[in-house]
Amino acid sequence: MGSKKLQVWLPLIFAIVLVLGMYLGFTLRASTAGSAGFLRNNGNSPVQEVTDLIKNKYVDNIKPDSLNDQVIDNVLSHLDPHSVFIPAKDLQYVNEDLEGHFQGIGVEFQVFKDTVNIISVIPGGPSDKAGVQVGDKLIKVNDTTNIAGTHINNTNIRKYLRGPAGSTVLVTVLRGGQLKKLTIERGMIALPSVDAFYMIAPQTGYLRINKFAETTYPEFMEAMGKLQKQGMQKLILDLRGNGGGLVDQATNIADEFLDGDKMIVYTQGAKTPRTDYRSNKEGIFEKGKLTVLVDESTASASEILSGALQDWDRATIIGRRTFGKGLVQQQFNLTGGAAVRLTIARYYTPLGRNIQKPYNKGREQYEEELMQRFHDGEVVHGDTAKPTGPAFKTQSGRIVYGGGGITPDIFVPFDTTTQSKLLTQMYIRSTLSNFVYNYYMEHKAGLQTFKTPADLYKGFKPSDTEWKQLAEYAQKDSVDIQSASAKTKADILNILPALLARQIWRTEGYFEVSNQNDPVVKKALETLK
Repeated sequence: MGSKKLQVWLPLIFAIVLVLGMYLGFTLRASTAGSAGFLRNNGNSPVQEVTDLIKNKYVDNIKPDSLNDQVIDNVLSHLDPHSVFIPAKDLQYVNEDLEGHFQGIGVEFQVFKDTVNIISVIPGGPSDKAGVQVGDKLIKVNDTTNIAGTHINNTNIRKYLRGPAGSTVLVTVLRGGQLKKLTIERGMIALPSVDAFYMIAPQTGYLRINKFAETTYPEFMEAMGKLQKQGMQKLILDLRGNGGGLVDQATNIADEFLDGDKMIVYTQGAKTPRTDYRSNKEGIFEKGKLTVLVDESTASASEILSGALQDWDRATIIGRRTFGKGLVQQQFNLTGGAAVRLTIARYYTPLGRNIQKPYNKGREQYEEELMQRFHDGEVVHGDTAKPTGPAFKTQSGRIVYGGGGITPDIFVPFDTTTQSKLLTQMYIRSTLSNFVYNYYMEHKAGLQTFKTPADLYKGFKPSDTEWKQLAEYAQKDSVDIQSASAKTKADILNILPALLARQIWRTEGYFEVSNQNDPVVKKALETLK
């Protein structure tokens, strides 16, 4: 009988003891949560433990998102310099550049004295169709937001004007002293990769690419087709300032210059299998003479293209040593809308060169390396430093090096005239660009007689009249140019026609005029003769 009673009560006793033990355990844990001896990670990493502690116990309130962002940034800072975290608020803007388009109204604007001035309207774009004109002053958006005289910044203006394609925005502009209301239907606005292309000399084309986005290869092919119809047999390909982008766009373009089955580039990482990119089709320009212009800000995919053409002796590389980025990133989207661009592989030119410059001394020194080139005179006197990377030999017998960018076949020094103190001040304070816009608006009728950038270059010669006007305008920005040397004065006046051409014909006009006095372009033309 006793045995039967024990069988009945024993499970109940065990249950009571278990509940009591759990209660005492949780009570003890709560009372000793500040003691390291009693912390358990429950499978979490130490990083997660510390993050949770700060969120739950820190003396002040901390925004969880900002804390997570800082933790991720800190972790990535101990990897290579090109693995980066992109917060959710910045991701759309960052992606737009590589996608090659955004959704908006299709204008360029500039803020003068707390007033938003429309300085350019994209032909055929939403604003052009709605009747917006260069010189309009933007006063209101949607009848509720007054953006004149409010110290508004460019970021907030974009937020008001951008929106999904097909949506509308009502703007009020001031034109000729009268207010006008215009309804604009937003659309898809291209962010061109090709800044300019034109026939720079008989049988010689010029083509400048500013990045490698999803639209770059189609843009390139369209430009090449138009140049060939104009009789192009030689080409200057300008990659200066091109910070790179999508690898496949660069390899597709390389394929247009290389004949047969040739290696363009291969990528490989510790956890990423080797991938080869080869030329496999008949290219649009496999035989014509080719020069490629590079400088210290030519990087990544631009170095893939110029490196492949140099390794195969296909092009003459002209300019200054490139940036030296031989790493490949892949974007991984995170929970909450953020993303990480993580380095997953190194890339190697056809000869096996990895041109990544060293980053083992920390991110700060890595980022200062370009400035060091200016300080030690490399950009003015040539590559004074002895190559530290391995040497390779091309089929023609040229020696090329890895480990620190693409060294050009022909060096052209940096133009130091662009670094005068006065000119730098005028760029920083937007004095030059603002003056050019106002000059254009005041002399619009006369400037419209120039039908092409070439006409402007030949017919518009800034004189003492423009110098006096510029001096008075600069004085308002606290920039005194009256004491400028004769050489500085000539340098500044020489810039004005190119800036006016940009105002009238956008980037293509700017480069068509500025190339007239560009020493790197001049060297390319000499090389192609």
